[in-house]
Amino acid sequence: MSRLFQPLSLGALELANRIVIAPMCQYSAENGNATDWHMIHLGTLAQSGAGLLIVEATAVTPEGRISPADLGLYDDANEAALERVVEAVRRYGTTPLAIQLGHAGRKASCRKPWDGGTQIAPDAPDGWQTVAPSALPFADGNVAPVALDDAGLTRLRDAFAEAARRAARLGFVGIELHAAHGYLLHQFLSPLSNRRTDRYGGSLENRLRFPLEVFDAIREVFPADRPVWARVSATDWVEGGWDVDGTIAFARALKERGAAAIHVSSGGLSPAQQIPVGPGYQVPLAEAVRKAVDLPVIAVGLITDPEEAEAILTEGQADAIGIARAALYDPRWPWHAAAKLGAQIDAPPQYWRSEPREYRNLFRTKP
Repeated sequence: MSRLFQPLSLGALELANRIVIAPMCQYSAENGNATDWHMIHLGTLAQSGAGLLIVEATAVTPEGRISPADLGLYDDANEAALERVVEAVRRYGTTPLAIQLGHAGRKASCRKPWDGGTQIAPDAPDGWQTVAPSALPFADGNVAPVALDDAGLTRLRDAFAEAARRAARLGFVGIELHAAHGYLLHQFLSPLSNRRTDRYGGSLENRLRFPLEVFDAIREVFPADRPVWARVSATDWVEGGWDVDGTIAFARALKERGAAAIHVSSGGLSPAQQIPVGPGYQVPLAEAVRKAVDLPVIAVGLITDPEEAEAILTEGQADAIGIARAALYDPRWPWHAAAKLGAQIDAPPQYWRSEPREYRNLFRTKP
């Protein structure tokens, strides 16, 4: 049997296969509220047959949004708008839905990527003052963030917990905590962005402290039978920055607190990063974490070929494969992977008649 199409357990959650559609920001919300675009986007991906679909980075406060068009889960209007989308997607989709909760920190208040992605100044329309561990801007020319004080840290922990409560009410099967790509929790982890001199800065133990407190706050309020895990950047790709050893220490601490998995990505913290981009370029990072920590590891990053995905799993480099842009380009990637690897996959009955003649046993649910 294909390894990619074997079941996988994330805590009490059983996935039908090991394909995970990773979170992808859509920059299409209105005041943090999901729109018809999210209905179309998530509805399409939920028909893919993947083992899990993770909703895009969802801000826990308004100032935690990357852009003014980011999805949020910080008020009743956000929850109601997302409920409409989630109910429809869940009713007709074949893939379970999780959600990624995060805060952009100093990388917030930016324009959409197709509008340049540059920072919006605090006094400009649609802009706001950013916050971070330390008053260090992401890039030259950016307005510096305000360093969070104790009261600010408490508000953020509470905001993550409240968003987790909302996610539970919405029926999400799991929560991924966003601690990657240079956003707030990654900013606490990296010595390049965290220059604090209190108990949240300096030593590795101190830099881990706030992200772990946030994880604990989420785990405490989210139903015990639903998993919580984290997405991490295993390296900043900058000398003197966050690295694999720190990632392993973080992963071990998360495991002790009940994390169900680690989703291993990289980069995003500094414009000085030097990333050796290529097919599967982040897989060795996932493998290093997997060898050191007894947790399911999701590998992601330019994994576009089913045989490549199968080999990563067979060789023990990861336990699941995250696909993102490949799923945007080919929303039926899991179907095509199953056909190529001789496996079966779930499909809605409305699509059963699309099964190709040469793959007559492709759809598991077809009579």
